[in-house]
Amino acid sequence: MANESEPNQPQVYQIRIKGHLDAQWTDWFEGMTITLEGNGDTLLTGPVIDQAALYGLLKKIRDLGMPLVAVNRVEPSQADVSDVKA
Repeated sequence: MANESEPNQPQVYQIRIKGHLDAQWTDWFEGMTITLEGNGDTLLTGPVIDQAALYGLLKKIRDLGMPLVAVNRVEPSQADVSDVKA
């Protein structure tokens, strides 16, 4: 909860989308780790500075035409266990 009282601290989010993104999209989703999962989903994990930045990421996903599966805020320690594959 400390991050909620400190507005300058980014929150870590995991955004799950249906389909795989190529590694070429890493720069477009700056600061996000792209993990390709065996079930065909892509997991974007990383810090998001504020809600405007989160909406910007969601807009990029919409513009790609990829279905959004889930958006979750996670503790930074939970984000570290992901296996990077892209």
